[in-house]
Order: sequence, then structure tokens, then C-alpha cells
Amino acid sequence: MIEWELDDRALRVTDADNAELSVQAEDLTVDGDGPGLPRPVDDTIVARTSRLSFPHAVVYAFSLGSDGMGVDTASRSSSESAAGERRYELDPGGDPLRLPPGEYVVDVDTEIKTYLRFSGRATIEKTPDFESVVVSFPRSTRVVLGFRSRHERPAGTITVPDDPTQVADAVSHLAASHKTTGPERSYPTLRGHPPLLEAGDELAVPDCIAADTPETGIELVVPPIYEVLYVTAPLAYYLQATVRTDPALGGTGDGVGGTRRGQRRAEGPRLRLLDHGIERELSPMPALERDVERLLRKTFFLDCLVRNAGPYGTTLAESSVLQALELDADALYEADPQRRLAAYLEVPFTAIEHRLPEWHLSTYVAPEFGRLETLPFLLDRMSLIYRPRTSTLEGQELIERSLEDFYRGPKPQGPAQSTEPTTADRASTGEVASVDVVKPELRHGRVHGWLAEGVPIDVFKSAPGAYQNRLDYLERASDGTSIRIVLNDPEMAGEGDAVAEIYRRRSDELSIDVAVEESLTTAELARTFETNHDFVHYIGHCETDGFRCPDGTLAVSSLERCNTETFFLNACGSYYEGRALIEKGSVAGAVTFSRVLNDHAVRVGSTFAKLLVHGFSIERAMRLARRRIMMGKDYAVVGDGTHSLTQADHRLPTTVTIESLDGEDEAGDGVQRSENGAANPNALERSDRYFVTLDCYATGETGGYYHPHTGVDEYAYLCGNEAALILSGTELATLLKETEASVIYDGDLYWSGELWPRFESGQ
Repeated sequence: MIEWELDDRALRVTDADNAELSVQAEDLTVDGDGPGLPRPVDDTIVARTSRLSFPHAVVYAFSLGSDGMGVDTASRSSSESAAGERRYELDPGGDPLRLPPGEYVVDVDTEIKTYLRFSGRATIEKTPDFESVVVSFPRSTRVVLGFRSRHERPAGTITVPDDPTQVADAVSHLAASHKTTGPERSYPTLRGHPPLLEAGDELAVPDCIAADTPETGIELVVPPIYEVLYVTAPLAYYLQATVRTDPALGGTGDGVGGTRRGQRRAEGPRLRLLDHGIERELSPMPALERDVERLLRKTFFLDCLVRNAGPYGTTLAESSVLQALELDADALYEADPQRRLAAYLEVPFTAIEHRLPEWHLSTYVAPEFGRLETLPFLLDRMSLIYRPRTSTLEGQELIERSLEDFYRGPKPQGPAQSTEPTTADRASTGEVASVDVVKPELRHGRVHGWLAEGVPIDVFKSAPGAYQNRLDYLERASDGTSIRIVLNDPEMAGEGDAVAEIYRRRSDELSIDVAVEESLTTAELARTFETNHDFVHYIGHCETDGFRCPDGTLAVSSLERCNTETFFLNACGSYYEGRALIEKGSVAGAVTFSRVLNDHAVRVGSTFAKLLVHGFSIERAMRLARRRIMMGKDYAVVGDGTHSLTQADHRLPTTVTIESLDGEDEAGDGVQRSENGAANPNALERSDRYFVTLDCYATGETGGYYHPHTGVDEYAYLCGNEAALILSGTELATLLKETEASVIYDGDLYWSGELWPRFESGQ
């Protein structure tokens, strides 16, 4: 659902997930609904204007019915699309794109996908600060604007009984959401949300879903075991494979897996390319998890490279891999899915492993029928799926693991870091709930979710209801983002003031309504959670009986329903109340496992707030924020940790890591760590030079790419791959000034806007 409104200077467009687009135009008039466009759109309008200004975006122009003669392309790439349209890409380095008289469709890759169709001459260019893209015309021109939300709803629901063979049939239809069988399926906008799955007495696939299910001739044959079906589902979904079961492949057949004494060892699944007579055997469990991870990552990565032979190609830094492998991108782009996959199967994983982006998400799912309804949501996020395994945390291991994540280096002036309880902790005189956490056996992945028993560290603890709750919120009408700060202890006003300022400052750029509520009674706090809010930041005390209020305690279990979409319960031992909020209707939130020091809570709370309102997911915001304190693993996320409250300025939340190349590292231990904890090389010793990495990704944008704003790098990078640069102080200041990003530098986490003057002035 797309809604728009026009004021004196801008056209404001919103969708059901609170994504927002502001198109600046002083002379814009809207004549009403528009005709269809040769692109998938949710809504169109007809307007007249001489100039449109969009937020920073990748932009393509397509000439319709002409050869594109006279287009000033400068250094920009051009190609011919399958429909005969000539395509031009706006130079990410800043050179304008000048279009001669003709008919065009312009693709503007903003938070809400935007298309312009017009006839005549036009100029497309970036502003000097790279913050905006301007489309200008010599005179007022008729333009059809089309908009498409990136947040798609499932096309329907498949009913399936508790039977692995029929579940396999249902999984075969989840790829019905894909818009193409070509390598462009690696673009997040061309996959769509898979159909929902729900339990029923018999398999029922709606006709529209059956009709949209691609027939690729790729088949995945597996034993009728839930454990294997879940692990292979991401691969089957992306390959658009038909999943079939074969009891002869082994296993107990009881839906759990394993081999009873006296049975032969289980054989691995088979991947078949039917038209080419190719069959590859995958390993049985548990090695099957590794085989699926490697094959999916390899296929997805090579698709991201091959798609550049099509109309939406760009200059990727990773493209040289195809030449090194002697793969013909043009031939593979035109090949059918089986032939393309056959070529990929011949590529050794070890030949490209060092160039692959770290996979964005892994989820550990109990292999049982009751978790089936979560599968479409995990596949929508392109999550790998593993079986859950845990062990006990030994001795001081929790403290040691917290210290490993702690940002190294000199700390800024402020409260001392301590792991010992003090009178400044956030606990009340009541009893605080404690949580018995365990150590998960984590596999490959940057972010980890948990859909099984136990409370592991280093993962977000999700629940099936969290995903359905998110769909429910998409149906809710909204005029913007509603944030409520609840300060239920006046002595904690410092955090309340800090986060209120952060949220209000962001409301100058997005439609955010911020209010502070203090010393709420149990009835008032209940009403706050039961009212439609997008985010509640609770500051106060939490006890075993619930949230402490002036007139008693409020247990979330007493709520009829929670209508607060996301939350941060910055109070001691808030885990169980957070889990209850998810069960009552929330999507995701941040919680604590135990007592937390007040100084630590203020530091984590203010950092989390800053990251959250700049588009970082709940999990990523907490992962970065909690590393600012020594006992960061006291904080965790419940619900769907991949969920985001707002959008980022440049669509992809960015983290910049800076290491001085003056011969000294800030930590004093020879190591500077990026967001994912990896060490960066320090190969040069030169004054006023910095080793800089940019990390741009979001779990919902897997397969996308980004352009660093440096002026010294002409390449785009796949989301999940870091751009590594060596910059002068002046160049670094320019980068930070033009990029809204979190920055890891000098042993702490900063925001780019507060840090860039240090480098511009040579400090």
C-alpha cells in the first residue's frame, strides 16, 4: 500500500512498513492517478515539474524506442536490455548524465522504489555533497511517477499436514514469489515474500501459487526427515528446485533423523539437473549443513556477478572473479537455470571462498513440524538454517567472552568500566529475575537467530509469533513512527534526556512522534504497551513480578494484547518480560539477562537509540551498542532481531572502521577490529593516513550493492563485503561528512557527524 501527500515544497510518499520517501520540488503539481508503467509498481501519479530532488540513490535511465544517440555518458556504462531499451547508469563519481530529446524511464533506487517516465530532454546529477540526486528539465514537463514498496506481503497460504513428504511438496512452491529464474533473482527486490505455511489436514496449494511456481528442471531429493528438509530449504528455495523425498536415502523416517542400531548409514540428498543428466550427491547430516552453506553461497555470489551482463549491471569490485575462473558472463546470463547451475557446480568452493561476502543470517531451528510456519519468513530473509546445539558455559567464560567483544583502546572520559556490582546498579530493592544462559554452537553467519529451546548468548531469541506479528503491523494504518520513552525512576533521568534528544533530532528528517512519560502507574504503563506505538524505550526497574511502578508491579502476562511493535527494556533482568511482550504481539526488542550497572545502561541505551533511528536492525544496533561496556553480554534481543524501526539515510546502514597508519594502533595491542571482530592489516607507516573499511548491509538487502562516497574508488561492492581504502585525513573527513554512519575508532563507537572535524583539522 502506497500513500502520498503534497505540500509546498515536497511530495511525501510512505508505505505500510513506515518506509518514507521525500521528493523535493518547489514547482510540482499533481494531476491525479497516472497510467501504468513498463515496470512493476504499486501506484502511479501524473505530475508537472521542472526539477525533482531525491535522496541519494543508484539511478538508471532507459531510452524507449530510440538508439540513445546523443546521450552524454561520460564514464558511465551502457548496455542494451532484452526489451531493446538502451540503459545508462548515473556515474557514482559525480559526473552528470545528460539525456537528449526522447522518451525515457528513469529508475531511482530509493527506499521506496521510484520510476519516472517522461518525454524530452533531461539532466540527472548528484549534488556536490552526494546527499541527493536531481532530475531537471529545461521547462515544466509532464512526468509519470511510479512507486513500489520493497516490503511485499505473502501471495497466499499453503496448507500442509504433519508429513515430511507433503512438506517437501509445499517447500517446492515457496519459490513462486520469485520474479525471475535468471541471475537477477539475487536482487532482493526480485524474490518477493514466499507464501505462508500453516498446518492443516491435507496439502492445499492455491491455484495462483501453483501457477507461479517456476519449473526449472532442478530437483532436490531428500530423505523424509524434518531435520534435512529444514537444512536444505534455503538452497531449494533459491535454486527454485522441486523437492522430492526418497525413504531409500536412509534415516529413521521418524521426522527427527538419526540412525537406529542395525540400520544402514543414511545417504545424502541428491541434486539433479534433469535435462542434462547431472546428479550430485550431498553429504548426509551433519556434514550436509556445510554442503548446503557452501553451495548456496557460491551460487548466490556467482549470480550476483553474472547478472551484470544484463540491463541492471554495475561495476562491481568482485567482477574480476569471473575472468579468473574463465566464466563467460554473457553466455551464463542467457543460459537456462540448469545450464547455469551446471557451470557453477564445476567451480571449486576454495577458488572463490576468499571473495565471498560473509553470509548475513543463520537461524537455528528445532527440526519439528511445529516450526514449519516460520520457514517462509526465514527464506524471505535468505537465512541459512542449522540444527540447534548448545553446551554449558564454563566458569568465567561468559565474562571472558564479553571482554573479547569489548571495543579495545583508550576509552573516552566518562564513567569507569567495572564488572563489579556497585550502588549505581539499576536493580531495585525487589528480586530480579535471572536467566540460565548457554553457549550455542554457531556455524557460518554474521547474525544468528534461535528458534529452539534454551537461551543462548550471541543470538537473538526469536519466536514463531514474532514473524506473524510483523505481518499484522503491516496492515495497520500509520501516519509515521510513534516513539514513547517511559521514565519510571527519576534518578535515571540522564538516559531519558539523552535518548529523547536523539529521537527528536531524527524526527527533523523522518516523520517521528516522540513523547516522554514519567512515573507511570501500572494501569498507565499497561495502556502504553496496549496502545499503537512503533517503539517503547522503558527506563526503570524490572523485578520477578514485572515492571516496578509507583503503585506496584505490572506483569506483561496481565496485558490483553501488546500493540507496541518494538521495545527496549533497559532495566535489570527484563528478559522474561520481553519474551512475554513478543507473545502478546510485539515483533522484536532489546532486553537484559541480569542486573546491569546504571552507567553501563546509559551508555548502551543512548548508543542503541542512535543506531536504531538510523535504520540499524534491532540485533545489529544492540550488537554494536553493547560492545561499549565490558559486560555487554548482559544485553540481548528477543523476537525477530532482523527487524528495523526506521530507514537508513542511504538505504543501507553503514559502519566505518578507522585505523591510523602512523605506526601506532589505538588499542596498544597491535590489533584494530572491525564490526564483525576481524583484525585489519596494518601494512603502512605513514603520517595522516588511515586504513578505512566500510561495511554496508542489511538482512533484507542481501544481494544489493553500495558505492563508497570517497571519490577515490570507482567500484561498487556487494552488501556484506567491506570496501577497504587508504585515505588521507582530508579524504576521511569528507567521507564521514557525506556518510551517515556509525564509526569504530580509537577504541570506541562514534557517529560520523561528531567525528569528521577531528580529521579535517588534522587532530
